[in-house]
Amino acid sequence: MTDDELTDLAAQLGRALQARDWKIATAESCTGGWVAKLLTDITGSSAWFERGFVTYSDAAKQELLEVRAATLKDFGAVSEQTARELVSGALAHSPAEVALAITGIAGPGGGSPDKPVGLVWFAWARRSGALRVLQQQFSGDREAVRRQAVAAALYGALSVLSDA
Repeated sequence: MTDDELTDLAAQLGRALQARDWKIATAESCTGGWVAKLLTDITGSSAWFERGFVTYSDAAKQELLEVRAATLKDFGAVSEQTARELVSGALAHSPAEVALAITGIAGPGGGSPDKPVGLVWFAWARRSGALRVLQQQFSGDREAVRRQAVAAALYGALSVLSDA
């Protein structure tokens, strides 16, 4: 996905949020704030972008979004359980109506047989709705994995809004 396509997708999400008079919060690990950057690059995004958390380290995940130490120990930072706690924490620590979370292994190192490079977990939640999680396995170099993760996060957020 090109930069222009990502920008268009972010703008589409912004329009969908603004139509509902909702705000979004992001909790990002492996994407390092890329989703928040795309969203805030859009003029007028202050109307629908509430805040972003870049929780790259385990300590940040715990301190800022209350991911439990036991979750990180038992399941790891790249897991369904951590993604769930990240998105729940983003909602708990903001007034946003919707949140998204991303945690993964962008590479080139850090992978294992159980959790290979390119593995990314996503979670999306509405304050008044169900929480969704998704696991994806992306290919390519670090940039490619992160770019695909950003796109998937935006598509997922749009999907959550379409159910609202």
